[in-house]
Amino acid sequence: MRSARVATEEHVPHTMSRMGDVLAGFHAVWEFESDSVLIRYERGIRTPKLFQALGERRIPLSAVEGVTLTPGRRGTVVLRLLPRAGADPLMEAAAGQLKEGSDPYRLVLSAERETLAEYYADELKSLLTEAGPADQFLVPVPEAPLQFKAYDGKASFDGTSVQFRWSWTGASSAKWKAGDQSFAVADLSGVQWRSPEVFEGHLRLVGRSADSAAPVQPDQDPAAVVFGLGYGPVHESLPFAAAVLAAVRTRGPVPVAPAPSRRDPADIAERIRHLGELHQAGLVTDEEFSSKKAELLAEL
Repeated sequence: MRSARVATEEHVPHTMSRMGDVLAGFHAVWEFESDSVLIRYERGIRTPKLFQALGERRIPLSAVEGVTLTPGRRGTVVLRLLPRAGADPLMEAAAGQLKEGSDPYRLVLSAERETLAEYYADELKSLLTEAGPADQFLVPVPEAPLQFKAYDGKASFDGTSVQFRWSWTGASSAKWKAGDQSFAVADLSGVQWRSPEVFEGHLRLVGRSADSAAPVQPDQDPAAVVFGLGYGPVHESLPFAAAVLAAVRTRGPVPVAPAPSRRDPADIAERIRHLGELHQAGLVTDEEFSSKKAELLAEL
C-alpha cells in the first residue's frame, strides 16, 4: 500500500501541496493532500475490526482543529488529528466511548520515525484554518444499507428509515406487544449509542415528539435495541448509528422505499407460537393476542 513517493527521513518534501505523500503506520496509511488526509485502514487479524469496517476515510482539513504527536507504548509515537465537534458523524455517535486503540484518528508509528511524524504534524498545523464546533457534518458518512444483529432483534437502515425486527429468544414482552418497528428519518431527532463494551449497551432512536419524561429501560423500549456478548459489536453498530445520525441531521429528500416482501410462513408460525406463550403466561391480554396474531397473519 506504500507509494513510490513515501516520504523518508532522508527525503522530506518541502510542501504538502505535493499530492500523494504518504505516511504508513501500524494498521493504517495516511495520504496527504492539499485539503484533506485520506486514511486507508489495513485488513488483517491484528487490525481493529472498526478500522476494517471503515475501509478508508477522507478527512477534510476543514474538519480538523488540531494535531498532536505524543509518545506511545513500546517504542512508538502517536500522530493524531483532533476533529472539530460536530464534523464527523462517527465521532458524534461515539460520544467519547471509543477505546484508544479503536480511535480512527490515531496513527501509531515506530519511535524511529518521530522526526518524520513531527514534520507532518507541523505541516498539517500550518494548513488548519478552522476551529470550534462545525455547523454541519464534513466527514463522509458510512453508506446505507446497513444492518446488525442485536441481542433482542435485528436492526436495518436503508437510508430513509430504520427497522427493528424483534427476536423471540431475546425481546421482552413489551417489545413483542408493540410489534416490529419502523422509524422514518423525518420523524427522528437523534440517536443514542451506548457502547456494547460497557454495561447496558444499546442503540436508541429519539423521536421528534419525545417528551421530557425519563426514558424507559432499553430492553422495554420499542425504540431501542440492546447489545450483549457478540451482539451489536462496535464495528457494526457504531457505523450504523453514525449513518442514521447523519441522515437525521441533513434531512435530505427521502426516496420512496421499496414495498416490503412477504414473510416466511415458518417464521410467522414461530412468532405466533411465542405470542401464545406470552398469552398463556398472562403477559399479553386476550385483546392484544388477537390483534397481534391478526397482524402477523396479514403478513403472509
